[in-house]
Amino acid sequence: MVVPRAPVRRPRSRTYSLTVRALGPLVLLALWWAASATGVLTPDVLESPAGVVRAAGELWGNGQLPDALATSLTRSGIGLLIGVTAGLTLGITTGFTRLGDELLDSSLQTLRTIPFLSLVPLFMVWFGINEIAKILLIAVATTFPMYVSASSGVRNTDRKLVEAMRSFGMSRLGIVREVVLPGALPSLLAGLRLSMTLSVIALIAAEEINATAGIGYLMAQAQSYARTDILAVCILVYGLFGLIADGIVRLLERVLMPWRTAGQGAGR
Repeated sequence: MVVPRAPVRRPRSRTYSLTVRALGPLVLLALWWAASATGVLTPDVLESPAGVVRAAGELWGNGQLPDALATSLTRSGIGLLIGVTAGLTLGITTGFTRLGDELLDSSLQTLRTIPFLSLVPLFMVWFGINEIAKILLIAVATTFPMYVSASSGVRNTDRKLVEAMRSFGMSRLGIVREVVLPGALPSLLAGLRLSMTLSVIALIAAEEINATAGIGYLMAQAQSYARTDILAVCILVYGLFGLIADGIVRLLERVLMPWRTAGQGAGR
């Protein structure tokens, strides 16, 4: 009798994985270049890749792009920090304590269903068109993904382990720090990934509020002069923000949960 053997998949090398991941963007770039070279895409519709590179060099050389990057990253970073901190605090409170759950969860779930873009006019009335409105809009957008993930992760913590730590006299703060947060780490990182992605989306919306600096301001100026090359540069910068945000979370996963990434690599 022949006993069937389970198939063993060889882990792929990092070079091979990166090459495969790069194929999609390279194909899109090649199609873009070909469409521009053959005249299918005219500059008034979308500038060629070479024209976009020239525009990026022009903006970098005159200092507009570095200044815009610094402004946009500051807005996004501060808003994300406020949102993630608020979401994490609220998620631990409602997930770990019954009183917090009864007092806060229903209200937060109701607020979570409100699209953050609908708050733009209200924030402009409350805070004007200054930086506070932009930062708070990003903070609101990033709070709820972190809240939902943190609350769910904390609720799924092994209650027997929590009770065991209490029986040994560990304080609530100690239990949260030593038991709850490590157990909820996968959920927390998932919430952080969603919050970082939404911080970029909210940044785009926030910079539509009469911005006088930042990537959104460059886009508004480029739109006025029909500069599709600069518009493409700004769109690519926003996309780069999203890729960097995702890369940061992936790096955190590798550092904080090495066993998970090792298992995923072996199974592919």
